[in-house]
This record gives sequence, C-alpha cells and structure tokens, in this order.
Amino acid sequence: MEMMITSIGQIGIVAKDFARAVDFYETKLELPLIVNLGNLALFQCGDVRLLLSEPESAAFESASSVLYLNVENIEEAYEKYQEQGIEFTDTPHMVGKLGNTETWMVFFRDTEDNVLALMSEVLVA
Repeated sequence: MEMMITSIGQIGIVAKDFARAVDFYETKLELPLIVNLGNLALFQCGDVRLLLSEPESAAFESASSVLYLNVENIEEAYEKYQEQGIEFTDTPHMVGKLGNTETWMVFFRDTEDNVLALMSEVLVA
C-alpha cells in the first residue's frame, strides 16, 4: 500500500493571549510571519507552517502539540534563546542514538504554556 502522508504541512497551537503568543514566535524564536489576521497567525518554519490561533471552543482551550524545532547546533541555539529571555526546563541532552546519529533535545514553554523543544541530530564517528 502506498503511503499517502508525506510530511507535516502545518501544526496548530492554541494561544490564550494571542498578541503575546505572536510576539513570542516572531521576536523570540524569530520565525518569519506569513500573515496575522488578529485571531490567527501563520509562521514559516522550514517546510512546515505553524498556525497560532485563539481556541475555537472550550474543547480546544488546553489542546497542545509538542513542537520539535530542528536546529543545527543545539548548544548555540540554547545559549541564544536564553539571551532572548526564553527559560528552558532542562539543558541540552542526548535522548537517543540510532546508528551513528545522536538525537539531542532541550525543552521549554512558550508564553501560552505550550511545550516546545529544540532538536538536533548529530552525526558521530
């Protein structure tokens, strides 16, 4: 059977305080803003769009996905984002190894209390 899904096209994140959330993703994480409609904003993150929106109903008020944001050098990104005022819940650490590739992560929360992670896959000899 041929696989129909080929990649993630968009990830939605609920924002309790929409303006604050837009500011966080645009100025702290420095993601390019595609459009801000006042209650919905789209950011470009590589080939994936990030959609921020106010909850459509009470059922979506606490819904969240964990965003794993790829970075080339996790230590440099960690230091830069700390300087931007982002508070991390841990420090960069290896979470797994597959063959000669190590996967490193460090977790933090955005202004809306959603969990995010920086992620880096490192080739080792």
